[in-house]
Amino acid sequence: MKFSLATLTIASALATVSAAPLTNTRDVWDPKITYPTTGTVWHLGETVTVKWDTSDAPKHISNGAAIYLRKGDMTIDSPLAEGFDLRKGHKTITIPSNFTAGTDYRVVLFGDSGNWSKKFTITK
Repeated sequence: MKFSLATLTIASALATVSAAPLTNTRDVWDPKITYPTTGTVWHLGETVTVKWDTSDAPKHISNGAAIYLRKGDMTIDSPLAEGFDLRKGHKTITIPSNFTAGTDYRVVLFGDSGNWSKKFTITK
């Protein structure tokens, strides 16, 4: 079987490209939210710290982070924090005073993967 120099050059280039490490790979990480938990009570206007487990955090996090609140079946549109480093394991937020009190709130942590806390209460 005969191969031309062009065929060998292309084959060599393809082998090199396929063996090269990927630099834009994305890690998917779903950190467990450790606070708030069931039984937690926050108050409207209060400053609180959301916490999550970072023991298995990947070296690189692909996306920016954001914290939202979810009430019942709806995620509230405005983030309470965004653009922070998920590997820190915590972020301080302020509960807006114009939210409705309720027992069906959850923290939603976005980054590489959305993650919800257990249900907790927000009161006046």
